[in-house]
Amino acid sequence: MARSRTGRWMVAGLALVLAGCATGQAANQSRDKNKGDDKAGLAQGLDPAANRDPFPSRYKPAASGLVALTGATLFTGTGQRIENGTVIIRDGKIEAVGAALPVPAGATVVDATGRFITPGVIDMHSHLGVYAAPAVQAHSDGNDATDPNTAQVWAEHSVWPQDPGFERALRGGVTTLQILPGSANLFGGRSVTLKNVPARNVQEMKFPDAPYGLKMACGENPKRVYGSKGRAPASRMSNVAGYRKAWIEAADYRRKWDAYYEKQKKGGDGDKGPGDPPKRDLQLDTLAGVLRGDILIQNHCYRADEMSVMLDIAKEFGYQVKAFHHATEAYKIPDLLKAGDTCVATWAHWWGFKMESYDGVPANAAMVHAAGACAVIHSDDETLIQHLNKEAAQSLAEGRYLGLDIKDEEAIAWITANPAKAIGVLDKTGTLEPGKMADVVVWNGNPFSIYTLADLVYIDGVLMHDRARPPAEPRSDFELGQSGADIFKAGVK
Repeated sequence: MARSRTGRWMVAGLALVLAGCATGQAANQSRDKNKGDDKAGLAQGLDPAANRDPFPSRYKPAASGLVALTGATLFTGTGQRIENGTVIIRDGKIEAVGAALPVPAGATVVDATGRFITPGVIDMHSHLGVYAAPAVQAHSDGNDATDPNTAQVWAEHSVWPQDPGFERALRGGVTTLQILPGSANLFGGRSVTLKNVPARNVQEMKFPDAPYGLKMACGENPKRVYGSKGRAPASRMSNVAGYRKAWIEAADYRRKWDAYYEKQKKGGDGDKGPGDPPKRDLQLDTLAGVLRGDILIQNHCYRADEMSVMLDIAKEFGYQVKAFHHATEAYKIPDLLKAGDTCVATWAHWWGFKMESYDGVPANAAMVHAAGACAVIHSDDETLIQHLNKEAAQSLAEGRYLGLDIKDEEAIAWITANPAKAIGVLDKTGTLEPGKMADVVVWNGNPFSIYTLADLVYIDGVLMHDRARPPAEPRSDFELGQSGADIFKAGVK
């Protein structure tokens, strides 16, 4: 019996040894496999090229069906005016645009006789959601004034979808917005483009496949903010040195990653693989994205001389300034803007509130347009965003006062097609053309009249605002259950 028990223990011991060998072999195989994986790629989150869009759009428009808007005057955003026009919308897209088109069977017909139809209004400079109403410190999330370079921050991570300003903008015909960080820093961070729809989170508002922008700022703001703290930049020359230093670092960062990817592609250096990759840097990721052409520069800048300097810096480092914002002296350099294919987002009557805005003229946009460059009217304000058509009308009137022959159907592009171009979505929206998103506004009169209001606003063919039926409009969760007096006290404008 003893020998039998001993034999059994020996067998069991041998089994354990064999199991241990198998386990060791499996572990070695696992290590070898992991070693191979290390050669093939980096751990999740360490490779900037593995996922360029880690916060993708989850916007899903509702079904729109088939709609025919008939009998209106159309400003298409392409410079065309169509009388007795028809816009046919099918499944969220514009199917046809023209004069007195036949109405497809089964369409919901909206008689717009005597009214005007335009593309949806686009505000390419808004801080809704990042400076939300009510205007309290708890909602002040647009400026991270902690360092001259905060290119690593993304505006979308500050957007509060319940900001009542979104609904107010909708009533003014605004269907698309670019939300920007503030202008305290040389590099303020990434912008995000949104569809103006109610949502639980910013991803459900996010415009599908819209490129990111990078907010930069010239002039007084960064030198005042950081000069007052006793640090650079404290002058305009220090501003420029800061831009150049950042672009040099970004170019070097991009070079190192490109070299790593090239070595990885070739299989690396034998068993050593491609070697250690550069350390990922979120700030430099954004700047390198600009140098690759994936992220568009949106540059706060007032003075003509500073805009000229910024265009020269762009040439030095091989990127494009997509738009100058505010740009009150743009009328002095329309030739430079046209040569750089750079848009100008400005106002009509906002000037003189600080020295760098002192030399503004009300006809700024009209003069830029007349010279063949790209003019845009923007808001930078939660109230003005509700009246962008009227702000454009003021600049148009000032241009005509100077003798500039600009037609209404041309000027409508200042708040539709041109901002779509400047934020990189003109292929999807901004004009009334077949195949584009059915972002459409039906106005009760000429949109350049002080008396005109938006009657109907469609986003992707879905009726989002109907002036005749206000209870059916979207309502911010913040305002639900509150009286008008409560909202007034809270500071909602």
